[in-house]
Amino acid sequence: MEYMSQEGYDKLVAELRQMENVELPQVREAIAEARDKGDLSENFEYHAAKREQARLLGRIRFKQRVLENARVIDMSKLANGTVQLLSKVEMTNLGNNSRMTYTIASPHEANLREGKISIKSPIAEALLNKKVGDVVEVRVPAGVLKLRIENISM
Repeated sequence: MEYMSQEGYDKLVAELRQMENVELPQVREAIAEARDKGDLSENFEYHAAKREQARLLGRIRFKQRVLENARVIDMSKLANGTVQLLSKVEMTNLGNNSRMTYTIASPHEANLREGKISIKSPIAEALLNKKVGDVVEVRVPAGVLKLRIENISM
């Protein structure tokens, strides 16, 4: 079971519809065009289109499975005060005194450019169930980070 925000769920549904209603018909059209060009054994365009179709169908099946197992979290029922899924956490790296803010998200919603880190990441796992003022040590590939939680919001 995958827990996610309503926004993440809606985004996955939109991506799936895009793949099913736009991308898949385009690939099928490319296969039909390549098939019309004759001998399929040496037809590069045909084989490339078939590979693209297989890749796309795999992505569609994956997204369908994710959505089948998805559960949208009711934000009103989440307890404030501790770091949880969908919490926005402001923290200070005690090693260099820099501040950073991340939202703890499901693996399917994680996007570092948007400030969303996966709940399965080392930083998120270390922050879970901690409170404002707590200092956590996180083992990352670059070494050990000491982070102090400054603020938690939803």
